Amino acid sequence: MLDILYQDDYLIAINKPSGLLVHKSKYAGPADEYAVEKLTNQIGKKVHLVHRLDRKTSGVLLFAFDKETLKLISDQFMNREVEKKYLTILRGWTKEEETIDYDLTNENEIVQNAITYYRRLQISEIDLPFLKHPTSRYSFVEAIPETGRFHQLRKHFKHILHPILGCRKHGCNKQNKLWLNTFNITAMPLHSHQLNFKHPITNQNISINASLNVNPGFLEIGNILSFNFQEYI
Repeated sequence: MLDILYQDDYLIAINKPSGLLVHKSKYAGPADEYAVEKLTNQIGKKVHLVHRLDRKTSGVLLFAFDKETLKLISDQFMNREVEKKYLTILRGWTKEEETIDYDLTNENEIVQNAITYYRRLQISEIDLPFLKHPTSRYSFVEAIPETGRFHQLRKHFKHILHPILGCRKHGCNKQNKLWLNTFNITAMPLHSHQLNFKHPITNQNISINASLNVNPGFLEIGNILSFNFQEYI
């Protein structure tokens, strides 16, 4: 059963588990189940997907019950009126906070402006040699993408040389291999933990929070690094 975080006559939000595909996609390949179909079967009512999360990414996923509401809330996403907050773990010790303003090229070779703000929540250093370093350092951060480009967080953190742990396409393969060989972990710790917006019908301010519990890989990595996740569980 999917964990329903919010529901009214117009919108419904779930806490998507890591590993669950949102919908059928030529980029992700086949799967046994999809979030759209799973939620439809669970509540017995058709839903329309408002936005997307990658397969490995967990957290708040929003749906609309009708096309009018879908159009209104989708416009908010396009106009950058929705605040999305993510939790992730990065290689190295980042700055305490930073705004990354770095243009990204989409699949159609179109250059788009992309902006991400992040703040460092905790740091860790463990006795795990990596390349020329006798230890390994990591940062637990909250990231707020002001734009919604494809794989924006992965690309932006790679750009500042603090890639997301476990990210294959835009991460550090040597670091990922180290975690696989040492801890047998291939998870990518990326979680959408909060979504803030104005309800398109009632105009109420809505804040939806999602527990990290649906991403066991994130929790396992955090335990190894002695991060305190109590606030997010």
